Amino acid sequence: MNWKVLEHIDQIDQIINESWNKPVLLFKHSTRCIISKMALKNFESDFSLQDVMDAYYLDLIAYRNISNEIAEVFKVEHQSPQILLIKDGKVIYHASHESIDANVLMKLV
Repeated sequence: MNWKVLEHIDQIDQIINESWNKPVLLFKHSTRCIISKMALKNFESDFSLQDVMDAYYLDLIAYRNISNEIAEVFKVEHQSPQILLIKDGKVIYHASHESIDANVLMKLV
């Protein structure tokens, strides 16, 4: 999977701007959590929308401050693992843990 790495807080503004042209996916991943690792693996095996949206990966252990900012900007409670789908500057879908399902995204885009 061709993830864009989210590692600078100013990328959040970039993501908001990009979302006006096409949907943007954020995947918040805890590198210390086996549940998060399994959710990421399952998501990557099912995800087939790379040509339709940009996909960002956030290592929230290394960049917890960015995760906190995402929660504040998009008014979504922090979870791990978690996906957010951003369109026109707003979260139109989010899910966490076992609810993360790439097939649901196909229906939304």
